[in-house]
Amino acid sequence: MPKPSNTTSCLLCTIKLVKNGKTAAGTQRWKCPSCGASTSRKRDDVTRKHQLDRFFTWLLGKHSQPEITGTQTGRSFRRKAAWCWRITPRLPTVTLPPKYVIIDGTYIGSWCLLIATEEHQIPLAWQWCSTESQAAWEALLRQIPAPLVVICDGGSGVRAAIREQWPDTLTQRCLFHIWMNLRTHLTLRPRTPAGQALLELGKRLRRVTNTDDAVAWLQQLNDWHSIYGHLTTERSYAKKRLPGGLWDSPTGKKWWYTHDRLRKAYNLLAELQRRGHLFTYLTAGGPKTTSRLEGGINALIKQTLRLHRGMTIDHQKRAAEWVLVERAGLLHTAPAMITEAAIAPPQKQRPRFTEPDPGPAFYDTALSSEEGLWLRTGWGLSAKTCGWNLDLAA
Repeated sequence: MPKPSNTTSCLLCTIKLVKNGKTAAGTQRWKCPSCGASTSRKRDDVTRKHQLDRFFTWLLGKHSQPEITGTQTGRSFRRKAAWCWRITPRLPTVTLPPKYVIIDGTYIGSWCLLIATEEHQIPLAWQWCSTESQAAWEALLRQIPAPLVVICDGGSGVRAAIREQWPDTLTQRCLFHIWMNLRTHLTLRPRTPAGQALLELGKRLRRVTNTDDAVAWLQQLNDWHSIYGHLTTERSYAKKRLPGGLWDSPTGKKWWYTHDRLRKAYNLLAELQRRGHLFTYLTAGGPKTTSRLEGGINALIKQTLRLHRGMTIDHQKRAAEWVLVERAGLLHTAPAMITEAAIAPPQKQRPRFTEPDPGPAFYDTALSSEEGLWLRTGWGLSAKTCGWNLDLAA
């Protein structure tokens, strides 16, 4: 059996090779001291690792492909690094339950990326989905043991998923998102005194730093309800009914809440206070917002996609995953993720027809050229090709 080319012995006389300078490409050259045959050892694993390093230098950096390779178009870089897109990044399984977990979602094209990190912005897991739903959040939470506190923005389905997967975990709603929801309901310039007082309570909520401040804030919320609480239950009634069956009202119904947006803003604060999701950070510690995740990892993913805009949606998703692996400090484990399917993916076989082509149908509704029913255009038409009967026309 012949020896492979990657050997330290001469293939002709089996003498041990010695170093003999380097090639123009920088590869070590080897020479046989007996017969003088020269060769260079080839290691595909080293070549792939070098290509993967250059791929990460471009993907996680700010330089373009021509700047990385020093060429005009970077076409050779794309050809050599094409297999790197087929590597599937992954994070190690979380075995020990973290103390604090921050979860949030960010949209990339039509896909939503759900991310879970610990308090120091180290990614723990991710999950791709089409939209933020309970099933998608449960798929993310199942990858992590139940922590002490979870910090979330209260998006769609997240509360039900936490209740299902982490029933004993405390929840801290992001105070910044609460403030943004209050702004949506009340605007920054409410017209009524009730709206102005409730907006001021929302501003004070973000400045609560200890238990005494929290007790004082809750007392102010209770005082607000004692003064303006009757406004949240006031109703207005429509005076007439339209021909289509709906009522002449903003909602199309017979009655509606007169101060609907004020009612939504107060119910938001009252419901969070009843569930105990406002001041968990004062009793159990941990962050009080998801800003560490949104302003850290999510912003870095958006910056990477902006620097390399123009990628396909599949490449954008893969780039976001590599950003998470890099933020976890596990980029050095990428060579271990290389598989044979990534290096040489299976080729799709062309379909083979086992039966001969039956040809056109003889008795059917299909058209044939003999019937003269084909569409003919151009200057080379004649009466014969058009099927005209000149005798009848005369």
